Amino acid sequence: MEPGAGGSSSGCSAKLVAACVIGGIVLGASVVALHLSGPVAIPILPPVDALRRRFRRRRRRPVRVYMDGCFDMMHYGHCNALRQARALGDELIVGVVSDDEITANKGPPVTPLHERLIMVRAVKWVHDVIPDAPYAITEDFMNKLFNEYNIDYIIHGDDPCLLPDGTDAYALAKKAGRYKQIKRTEGVSTTDIVGRMLLCVRERSASDSHNHSSLQRQFSHGHGQKIDDSGSASGTRISHFLPTSRRIVQFSNSRGPGPDSRIVYIDGAFDLFHAGHVEILRLARELGDFLLVGIHTDQTISSTRGPHRPIMNLHERSLSVLACRYVDEVIIGAPWDVSKDMITTFNISLVVHGTIAENMDFMKDDLNPYAVAKAMGIYRRLESPLDITTSTIIRRIVANHEAYQKRNEKKEASEKKYYDSKSFVNGE
Repeated sequence: MEPGAGGSSSGCSAKLVAACVIGGIVLGASVVALHLSGPVAIPILPPVDALRRRFRRRRRRPVRVYMDGCFDMMHYGHCNALRQARALGDELIVGVVSDDEITANKGPPVTPLHERLIMVRAVKWVHDVIPDAPYAITEDFMNKLFNEYNIDYIIHGDDPCLLPDGTDAYALAKKAGRYKQIKRTEGVSTTDIVGRMLLCVRERSASDSHNHSSLQRQFSHGHGQKIDDSGSASGTRISHFLPTSRRIVQFSNSRGPGPDSRIVYIDGAFDLFHAGHVEILRLARELGDFLLVGIHTDQTISSTRGPHRPIMNLHERSLSVLACRYVDEVIIGAPWDVSKDMITTFNISLVVHGTIAENMDFMKDDLNPYAVAKAMGIYRRLESPLDITTSTIIRRIVANHEAYQKRNEKKEASEKKYYDSKSFVNGE
């Protein structure tokens, strides 16, 4: 290379370095100047963009809806009401009426407040619960809902809710324009269920020649007999329940277990679904990733627990279990025996059973329904948190028979009036 060419290249490099240094100094000085001159004004957004930003900011706060109730002997009708209420907002807050308020307005509750709170909190559509809610929404309580709990709307079914003086319990909410209505779930009510149990007691004390087929079958087909104090019987339609596939889909979860999920299985009757059921399901769900619940058929329950069981039919019991937040899937009409084929089909990792049940004698028999799971080393017995069974609920009814009889007679009259005058209400 010639000396002249090398000198030219060195000169170009020096100029480039100098230019970069000067550029850096100028850029740094500009940044310092901007900093010292104070904040830079943000350009005003076009009107459309500004509106979009304001709309998004407004949408960040969830719509909160409120629904209250006694939720005594909670059933799938209550759960469906809560499901519909949740569909009208983003978060559902539920007020559970106190024992004293229920007694003053309707008669004594079958299940105490602490059990009713367990039941309501376990419903998968419920975001939060307000204990000891008033039976009637007063102006003070309504303002508390709006201002402290940020409630946007108060929800109730299309059936009238009247106070002892005959006034509408939701009149204030309607007047404030913050009331929304949902469709009542046909075919079930606490009054209906208590009536079934009272009928069960009468049937058991009737003549031995009486046909002791499952009362549930009579209830399901509306063939129950109401025996009055004089011993005479008159036909009465006990159940209006009309099961549909759509209702089951509405209650079901949309997801199945993952390929590596630990699937826990528990089975039972789950008749008169109560707080004891909820708590054992909660414990079972904590042992895995997916809780599969087997619900026995009406015939199986009748053969193992007597001709007057179950009180609720298979579809009614299935919906109550499906509404529980701890349950991922159910087998409607599960077999009594947990077989090797069933364990393989559902990829069950663990089979569990509680220590509290209607009848634990089967555990001593040679024909133990969990024998296969025990042999495989995947059976576990769980300590039941609550000493409550379906018989516990029935005993409460029997112990206070006269009070519940009077309560039911009053409620049956209002329900008959509702059914006689009801018209179609669009809803889910």
